Amino acid sequence: MKDVIRIGCGAGFWGDSAEGPRQLVESGEIDYLVLDYLAEITMSLLAKARAKDANLGYATDFPDVIARLAPQIKARGIKVVSNAGGVNPQACRELLQQKLKAQGIELSIGIVEGDDLLAQAASLKDVPEMFTGAAFPAKPWSVNAYLGAFPIAAALDAGADIVITGRCVDSAVALGPLIHEFGWRADDYDQLAMGSLAGHIVECGVQATGGIVTDWATVADDWDRMGFPIAICHADGRFEVSKPAGTGGKVTPETVAEQIVYEIGDPATYLLPDVSCDFREVRLVQAGPDRVAVSGARGRAPTDRYKVSATYQDGFRATGTMMLGGPGAVDKAQAVARAVLKRTRRLFAERGLADYTRTDVEVLGAESNWGAQARARATREVVLKLAVQHADKNALEIFSREFIPAATAMAQSITGFSGGRPGVTPLVRLFSCLVPKSSVTIRVDVDGRDVPFTPAAPAPDAVRPAATPAPAAELPAGPRRQVPLLALAYGRSGDKGNAANIGVLARRAEFVPLLRAQLTAEAVRRYFAHFVEGAVERFELPGLNGFNFLMQDALGGGGVASLRYDPQGKMLAQILMDFPLEVPEAFFEQGLLAA
Repeated sequence: MKDVIRIGCGAGFWGDSAEGPRQLVESGEIDYLVLDYLAEITMSLLAKARAKDANLGYATDFPDVIARLAPQIKARGIKVVSNAGGVNPQACRELLQQKLKAQGIELSIGIVEGDDLLAQAASLKDVPEMFTGAAFPAKPWSVNAYLGAFPIAAALDAGADIVITGRCVDSAVALGPLIHEFGWRADDYDQLAMGSLAGHIVECGVQATGGIVTDWATVADDWDRMGFPIAICHADGRFEVSKPAGTGGKVTPETVAEQIVYEIGDPATYLLPDVSCDFREVRLVQAGPDRVAVSGARGRAPTDRYKVSATYQDGFRATGTMMLGGPGAVDKAQAVARAVLKRTRRLFAERGLADYTRTDVEVLGAESNWGAQARARATREVVLKLAVQHADKNALEIFSREFIPAATAMAQSITGFSGGRPGVTPLVRLFSCLVPKSSVTIRVDVDGRDVPFTPAAPAPDAVRPAATPAPAAELPAGPRRQVPLLALAYGRSGDKGNAANIGVLARRAEFVPLLRAQLTAEAVRRYFAHFVEGAVERFELPGLNGFNFLMQDALGGGGVASLRYDPQGKMLAQILMDFPLEVPEAFFEQGLLAA
């Protein structure tokens, strides 16, 4: 057994830079190259591609990327794990095998199947949506269970040099190699939690090494040469986060902490197929230049169910944009939107068509996303975005035709139609549910040979650890000064279906009591009243001096079901950074804040 395993993640999504895998392989600093390609909408697109051509349904970039790097991968003994298989791991492997054979390179390739439940959709008809209780869709496009890491480990145990999976939780592509190398058992919960955290940190590529950080100006000069993350993992679960020498970006407790809070809910109950994680006491220490030591994740037994994501069509959508300028630009844009909707609704009625299912108007440049906090009404240059949904494609064809004539019939200064008429496309929704693990049959195959795999028997769910009471702390008395949240904290936002999360991390431990007192769940709900239709919960992360806010029904449907310009809540943390806080003058006098 090795003492240390180095895992580099070269892709955070399908479409990430091809420089990532090459950079990591050429660095000579990794034992494993992992690539995370999948998201919910990606699965639906891959399912549609397979329906048209049985040889498709996977991330088509992957075979080319690995084939180009294969000589170095072989020479350096690097192993590869990726969920590039999508809904067709077999076809993905076959193409990669052809490309390797053409180069005379022998590498053993394993696949993990069983996540694709589309053929079993009829048996799920009585399974409710896990958040809303809605009925299972009648005609799903895709149905996939989120598998865990042990099948990946089984393929590696059987000699695979490359493992291609279908849908698994993103962190599993890193956890699988650690289970294989360190011999972790199904009940080594603390190690599994730490390995899952390592996977969670690196799974989005350069988001852990300075990409999309709050303090963006500190890394902007490196954006053209960002380093991809490496997790340097030990058998007891400890690990450090780093990046290849000589690459751009930075690895600090702040960059790693932002990635930890990305797309999470309750940090005490981060549920994965292999382990239920508690991230509340995770600690980060700068262990050297561009090297952060991570510790403190705890684990307990996982549940006896897999999360399943299905996608299905809910009518059609179209989105049009146009630029407007001059005095009163915001008012003009809103008037144009009203007129286009009024005109098309009249045409619908004349043709016996129903009204829109939904409409969404945003005036970009006027801080529409800030709601009541917007301060840019007087701007003289804006982009109008008008998005609509309808059950009938013919209705949206009318919208598409009638959107551009506004340029000659409505406000002066309308321009920016280089893309032509708005396209009409299916609107795809996400349906999430839970199914018993016993109902999912996992198959592991290495080079066409079935590998015996028996999932661990479900253990009784461990009791969720009680929260440690927040220590009482009094703020200094005296006069106060109003400052934005950005002065005291940094953060990141993300999405899970139609829910959004915002992680807020104090820049200094001294600021935590003030944030706890003023940045409450109710205060955040009021601040985002223009978006949030559900509850807002606040969870504390004592180890990171932070909080995570989970906002339900906050994204207008989420993903491609949302009509917003920011359907995944990527801007929400930045919007919250303007939240006003009343700060004691003593903070300035003590040098905790710059005057």
